[in-house]
Amino acid sequence: MKDVAGRQKKYVEVISDTSADGVVTPLTVVWDTGVRYHIDKVLDRRQAHSLKTGGTGIRYTVRVGGQATYLFYDDYRGRWFVEAKVAPME
Repeated sequence: MKDVAGRQKKYVEVISDTSADGVVTPLTVVWDTGVRYHIDKVLDRRQAHSLKTGGTGIRYTVRVGGQATYLFYDDYRGRWFVEAKVAPME
């Protein structure tokens, strides 16, 4: 991936649904620019570490626009984050 220098932890707003038994399902990721990304499907949910940016929590494997990606819920801080792409420095 020549257009990506690496990844960084980026906290994001997430619109989610919580069932009566406490299961959280993320529905939409809202970027800091206001752009919204609808989550087509949650493929997996498990306790895991972010190997690319550090941090731990509940890792959701989600499909957005046909692409699978990770979305993390840091249950210690109560915040959502993604492993955002970092553009290479010129």
